[in-house]
Amino acid sequence: MSKTFHGAGVALITPFDADQKIDYNSLGRLVDNQLENHMDFLVALGTTAETSTLSGEEKQAVIDFVIARVAGRVPVMVGVGGNCTAEVVEQLTVLNLQKAEGILSVVPYYSKPTQEGIYQHFKAIAAATPLPVMVYNVPGRTGTSMSAETTLRLAHDCANIIGTKEASGNFAEIIKILKGKPDHFSVITGDDGLVVPTISLGGEGVISVAANLAPRLISAMTHYALNGDYSNAAAIQLELQPIVEDLFAEGNPPGVKAAMHSAGMCENQLRLPMVPVSEKLYNSLTEKTKRLTK
Repeated sequence: MSKTFHGAGVALITPFDADQKIDYNSLGRLVDNQLENHMDFLVALGTTAETSTLSGEEKQAVIDFVIARVAGRVPVMVGVGGNCTAEVVEQLTVLNLQKAEGILSVVPYYSKPTQEGIYQHFKAIAAATPLPVMVYNVPGRTGTSMSAETTLRLAHDCANIIGTKEASGNFAEIIKILKGKPDHFSVITGDDGLVVPTISLGGEGVISVAANLAPRLISAMTHYALNGDYSNAAAIQLELQPIVEDLFAEGNPPGVKAAMHSAGMCENQLRLPMVPVSEKLYNSLTEKTKRLTK
C-alpha cells in the first residue's frame, strides 16, 4: 500500500509583509516553487509557520489558501497541536479540514507530561479525527521527548496514527521505532542534517525547513536516498550542512526567513517573540544562499 506522506515534504513558513499581515503573494510563490521542484507533500501550520502567533481566522485562511493553490497536485498536511488536549480536540472540530489529507501534531510542550500523558494525549487526538495523524517529537522545542516505547504503543493501538516526524536526533530511539513499527507506520525525519542517515536505516523521508529555501536540493537528496543512491544523496547532504547549521543558529524560522529574504523570496518579517537574526548571521546566510541557489 502506498503511503500518502512519503518522500520530501516541506514545513512551510508563513510570510508576513511590513505591516505584519500574512503575505499571500509570497506564500503563493513559495507553494508554486515547492511544486515545480518536485516536493512530494506540503505541511501548513507547522511550528515553522509561527502558528502560535496566528489567529483562528488566519489559520483557516492559510489552510484554505495552501490547499487551493496546491489544487490536489500533492497531499497537504496541517499542523494541529498544543499542550491542552481539549483545545487540540476542539481545533480539530472547529477548523475546516475537509480537503486536508493529514494532521501533524506535536508532543505537548511546557507541561512536561509523563509518557502515559503523551500517550493519552495522542490517543484522544486520533479519536477526534478521521484523518491520518503524524505525531511530532521535537524535544528541543517541547522540553519532553516521546520515547520509542510510547511511539510504538500509539502506532499499534491507533490505526490512524500513521507516522512520526522524529526530530530528537536520538538514533538509538529511532532505531527502536524502525525495528518495532507496524507496516502502515512511517518514520520521517524533522532534521535537515539527518535526512540521508535516517533513510539509510529505513526512514521514509523528511519534513524539511531548508526546503523553503532550496526545494530542488532537498527533493533530489531525498529521492536519491530513497532509491538507494547514497553517493549522490550524501554529496547533497554534505553540501547543505553548512547552511543547515546557520538556519537554526538563532532559531527557526528566523534563519530560513533571513536566507529567503536575501534571495528575494519574502520579507524578513516575524511576529514577536521571534525577531530577525543578527547582522552577522544574516551576512553568513546570504553568502551560503548565493552558493546554493546559483
